Amino acid sequence: MSGRIEKIAVIGAGRMGHGIAQVAAMAGYAVNLMDMDLGALERALNRIRWSLGKLSDKGVIEVGEIERILGKIRISTEIAGAVEDVDLVIESVPEDFEIKRKVLAEIDKNSPQHTIISTNTSTIPITELASATNRPDKFIGIHFFNPPQLVKLVEIIPGETTSEETLRIAEEFVKSLKKEVLICRKDLPAFIVNRVLFPILDEAAWMVKRGEAEITEIDSAIKYRVGLPMGPFELMDYIGLDVVYSAMREVKKRDPKLILLCPLIKEYYERGWWGRASGKGFYEYLGEGAGRVEIPREFSENVDPLTILAPSANIIARLVKLGAASLQEINWATKLALGFPKGIMECFREAGYQKVVEELKRKMAYDPEYYKPDEYLGEIFKIKDEEVKVGLKEVDRIVLRRKPPVAWIILNRPEKLNALTSEMMEDLDKILKSLEGDDEIRVVVIKGAGETAFSVGADVNLFKGLSRGEAEKESKRWKEIIDDIESFPKPIIAAIKGYCFGCGLEIALACDFRLASSNSMLGQPEIRLGLIPGAGGTQRLVKLIGLGRAKELLMLGKKVSAEEAERIGLVNMVFPPEDFDRKVEEFALNLAEGPPIAFSLLKHAINLAGSYRIEDGYRFESEAFGKLFETEDLREGIDAFLSKRKPRFRGR
Repeated sequence: MSGRIEKIAVIGAGRMGHGIAQVAAMAGYAVNLMDMDLGALERALNRIRWSLGKLSDKGVIEVGEIERILGKIRISTEIAGAVEDVDLVIESVPEDFEIKRKVLAEIDKNSPQHTIISTNTSTIPITELASATNRPDKFIGIHFFNPPQLVKLVEIIPGETTSEETLRIAEEFVKSLKKEVLICRKDLPAFIVNRVLFPILDEAAWMVKRGEAEITEIDSAIKYRVGLPMGPFELMDYIGLDVVYSAMREVKKRDPKLILLCPLIKEYYERGWWGRASGKGFYEYLGEGAGRVEIPREFSENVDPLTILAPSANIIARLVKLGAASLQEINWATKLALGFPKGIMECFREAGYQKVVEELKRKMAYDPEYYKPDEYLGEIFKIKDEEVKVGLKEVDRIVLRRKPPVAWIILNRPEKLNALTSEMMEDLDKILKSLEGDDEIRVVVIKGAGETAFSVGADVNLFKGLSRGEAEKESKRWKEIIDDIESFPKPIIAAIKGYCFGCGLEIALACDFRLASSNSMLGQPEIRLGLIPGAGGTQRLVKLIGLGRAKELLMLGKKVSAEEAERIGLVNMVFPPEDFDRKVEEFALNLAEGPPIAFSLLKHAINLAGSYRIEDGYRFESEAFGKLFETEDLREGIDAFLSKRKPRFRGR
């Protein structure tokens, strides 16, 4: 189970609600599914049973699991009864502010004081909806995509008043559902994915309205030339024009510059042509095979996909400029949630900056203000040239961003709190070596992607099944890589925002300066797994903060706040989160003004100070680290961590 969450309520059993309930029940949660319409609840249970049957046919679950999962779901027609004993509520009613406001107020009135209230809204700002409750600190957005059973991505959106604790619990809950997390760091209407998607759907409709292309031509171009599973019109029919129009209308009220809102969409909505569910939308779904649409491939050459996608380039530029998400996160999210094979940014990169700008300028004849190329558009194309891709899987796990005289190395695994893998450590070492002879770079900053963590340390899954010899070898290699950080001839800064634990802290200890945001927590909690630091942490920590303080952190697995870390000398400076990035950059630029050769010699001299055959300590540490892999206590510690329970160490 996930932290405090054991029982949840899903309010609304419609298109999204029943899918969310199914996903939660499959993860082992007790679920109260509520809807005022008993018929809707019965249909929801039938859909869940059908979906579980499909998953069973594919071998995802055992046949015998179907009844067990269904048994986790209790239905209710009253909000009060559904929320009276739950830890988390997920509101999933129609995308209308007034409806949501009333429902949320009723949830708030009847929920226990500790209950976190979340909304599955796809468009409405979280801070705005939080005002309907008396617990804005315990209110958050958890936005699933349709269908929740299949789409791996979930957006989490904290409002202006959402507490860090609420954000942490929401992240843990979503991850326990085996979903990937994208945190939207600005509470904007439509958040990340839909801010990218809505302009595409809107532009497709405008192209038909203007007589520039036919519906099937646009869908064919997007399906066969871009590689998406559905074209824009297929997708709107699948989602439902009632849902699409309601969502777009809510966004248009709050952010008129995001979409123009084509009257064609409104026209279909008002006629009741809502798509698959109503039997007619942009396509007809009547008789046998309803739900399937034949899109001729030969139509794909009639339309350039860029003309459909171009308005979203402006939106992506604004998202990056506002700090709502990084370009890598946006690209990754469009792969997981929308089905772009390489991410939407790769489509724009293949077309090229000049062609994207030309397409937007061409469209300015229709609306000069809306289509005008954003002034930040050029910057997102430059990012490609400033990043070094190394050993990548789904996304760039280590990113180098060169902004001479400073290089930024980003631990880019935010959905796992930047937990480190062996591949990431090797890539980190490669990037550092590439920067040694780079005369334009005077200072290096290492930071974590996202707002939640610098790094929580090594991915615990790496430890399962390691033999003593393998563990010692891994420990020595990671220690060598962190040695390279310590001996790097240029100043290195650890920019710590959020959690900094385990090997994440060991990396920071090897840096010359540790700058932290005031919402950070630091520690070496390995002992709680029945383990010790294995990459030099026991030695570097003692040198930095002294024997007594080091024993507190190491033997108690103690975690300290940024302020406490500054007081004991673990970090050099602490800055407010909202000012942190600017302060780090100022510090790095100031440092970059120093003399490179003198800095290199000075670092070496300082690192020699206080040497007391430290290699003996390192050698013993690696051997001890490996020896622990023969103990039952370590296996118990890892199993307990992965099962989210308290370990029971037996000294064996």
